[in-house]
Amino acid sequence: MTRIQIVEVSPRDGLQAESRTLPTETKLELITRLAEAGHTVIEATSFVNPKAVPQLADAEELLRALKRRPGVRYPVLVPNEKGLDRALAAGAEDIAVFASASESYSRKNLNRSRDEAIDGYREVVSRAKDARLRVRGYLSMVIADPWDGPTKPDVVVECAKRLLAMGCDELSLGDTSGVGTPGEVRTLLNALTDAAIAKDKIALHLHDTYGQALANAYLAIEMGITTFDASVGGIGGSPFAKMAAGNLATEDLVWMCDGLGIETGLHVERLAATSAWMSQQLGRELPGRVARALNAG
Repeated sequence: MTRIQIVEVSPRDGLQAESRTLPTETKLELITRLAEAGHTVIEATSFVNPKAVPQLADAEELLRALKRRPGVRYPVLVPNEKGLDRALAAGAEDIAVFASASESYSRKNLNRSRDEAIDGYREVVSRAKDARLRVRGYLSMVIADPWDGPTKPDVVVECAKRLLAMGCDELSLGDTSGVGTPGEVRTLLNALTDAAIAKDKIALHLHDTYGQALANAYLAIEMGITTFDASVGGIGGSPFAKMAAGNLATEDLVWMCDGLGIETGLHVERLAATSAWMSQQLGRELPGRVARALNAG
């Protein structure tokens, strides 16, 4: 392994559970800072119902005001065809759809059963592909669900196959509650490999509730996974799963990769500075360890 791709999710997944609503201008500055740190994929926002996630109610305004940089992609999350319509009207070029491998989280988050939610994206993905958009599929709760317990790997495999078959270019597998360990991640990745799902179609989206995110990322890198979601400062969580802690901190992952000789294209000092800046905007200390260490020096 010589290089990995980091998908920066702080402007969407990072901010969605924050109680302090940030101005659109601050979000745009965050995205600019992330691009200046070297990011080439930055998840910009989400076109969900503004009442469900008030933090992202400015999705249209943000995307229209966004100054796009050459070579940088700005995917946005869409929950349904209405969300796709809004995203297309605002100039989206990349979209993502969000499903759950667990039944309870699907009902709590999407108000639909797991099968209904996945099947409901068929037309969204089809329309997006017709419009020549890149489509990413999120699949949450791939290790365990707080209400349903452990998620069986064969269930994740089945859901993954369905999303890929309908046209998703990439599948981001989320340990949403952050309970996963390297052993469980190994079991899941082996199940996907046994099902002939190519590793270059898989990304990992790791939360750090139990302090296992970086260890899980290391294990996945050793197994050949090359795409990871991360959030500057480690901000993030789910407004529909209150026990979920923040995401894997981008700067923590970059620090580890730098030490391993694995390229990310990212500048850890700039990420640390952005983390410190975000701490000021949110009015609290952020959980990312590397940023705290570098900023204290």
